[in-house]
Formats: sequence, C-alpha cells, structure tokens
Amino acid sequence: MGATQIIGKREGQTRRELLRNAQRGVAAVALGGVGAFCPRTARADGAPMAVLKSAAIVKLLESFGETLVPGASEAGLAHYIDDQLAKRPEDSLLMIRYMDIPPPHDGFYVGAMAALDASSKVRFGAPFTELSTDQKRAFVGELSSGNPPGWSGPPSPLVYFVVRADAVDVVYGTEEGFERLGVPYLPHIAPETNW
Repeated sequence: MGATQIIGKREGQTRRELLRNAQRGVAAVALGGVGAFCPRTARADGAPMAVLKSAAIVKLLESFGETLVPGASEAGLAHYIDDQLAKRPEDSLLMIRYMDIPPPHDGFYVGAMAALDASSKVRFGAPFTELSTDQKRAFVGELSSGNPPGWSGPPSPLVYFVVRADAVDVVYGTEEGFERLGVPYLPHIAPETNW
C-alpha cells in the first residue's frame, strides 16, 4: 500500500506536495510545535504571557497598538511582542532588534508603556487606556514628533516607530493581512509559518 493510500490524498494534491506537507508536520512535532504560534489565537484563548507579566502593561500595549493600527489588539499585538521577547534576540522579529538598542528588549516596552501612561496622566489627567479615541489619536500625534510633557522613558518618536511597526507586522504581515489589503501575496520563498 502506498503512502497516499495510508495517509489519504487531497483532491488535486501532487505526491510531492503530500510529502512536503508531511515533512512539515513531522518537523513541527519534532520541534515541539515551534511555528504553530498564532498571536490572535493566543489572545483569544487568554494564553499566559512569558515575559510581559504585568496585566497593566499588556492592556496599555494593546490600547496603544490599537490606536496606531486598528485591529492590532484583536490580532494579538501584546502576545506577539511577548512571544518575540521570549526568543533569542537574534531570532526576534520585533522592530526594536534593528534599532541598535542592545537586548534584552523587554525593558524598552515596559519603560515605553510606563512613560506613555505617566505622560497621559499629565496631559489629560487620566491613564491612556481611559482616554477617548480622539484623545488617544491626538496624543499619538504628539508622541510621533517629540517627547510630550511628563514623558520619561525611551524617546517617544522611537516608541511610536517601533510599536507601530510591530502592530503593522501583526495585522498585515501575514497572507491574511495582505488579503485584507487586497494586495497579492507573492513571496519569492513562502514562509514556513506566519511568525
């Protein structure tokens, strides 16, 4: 009995595709499911954080990311960042890796969110998560051009750039994200996983 008779063959699938998909499955099992991580699913399932243990920081990061790129919170921005922070720095996909800031990078995100909240309280008298959508957007506009009053953390334009890039990655950096944009996904070499 041939492999396709034992495993089953999908309609239109070539033998080569069947074997390649089987190899990927074996590799994923051998690596303990590495690559199976989906930030959206992790968020929906309430998966615990590995690095960003503070619920307040996670809530701030999601609120800030959602203001920067609508859909980032639901796409699992905080879980994506947490997952990437848990990796070796040279394996991370976070934008901070390319900013010539030495690891570990969790301090950057924690410090950025603390500065965001402190500055929001000075500027609006309320934490960032409690601001209206219009207030959040106005505040983010201020952050992009320079440190606002009460800011004490990494430079706010850098925070804006890094977190926005991470949010864009998690919302639009997948085949599904390209599809939402109406842009054909034409990789030279198809990625093994989304992340």
